[in-house]
Amino acid sequence: MTTFDDREAAYEAKFVHEAELEFMAQSSRNKQIGFWAAAILGMSAEEAVRYAKDIIRVDLEDGGEPAVLAKLKADLGDLRPEERIRERMDEFLAEARTRAREGKIRTML
Repeated sequence: MTTFDDREAAYEAKFVHEAELEFMAQSSRNKQIGFWAAAILGMSAEEAVRYAKDIIRVDLEDGGEPAVLAKLKADLGDLRPEERIRERMDEFLAEARTRAREGKIRTML
């Protein structure tokens, strides 16, 4: 292999690694925001786990972050304004990115 090939392989590996970390961080964010919303809605522990899994599914199958936000807005109704939901999503994502970089995220649920 040439130096160029080595460099290209390293960049590709870095890109894949960063994409995996972002995926884990977003999934962790979705799990946390699901538990946060479940607590507001007064769900039991079992219901909260199901709800968090549903939030992750919505992200993966229904259109990403906008779909998650729309579901949370619909489910929470007047209990929390959209701005507060967005703030919590941003906070959870920042925390999850840090944990992902530190290798502290292992599984989603």
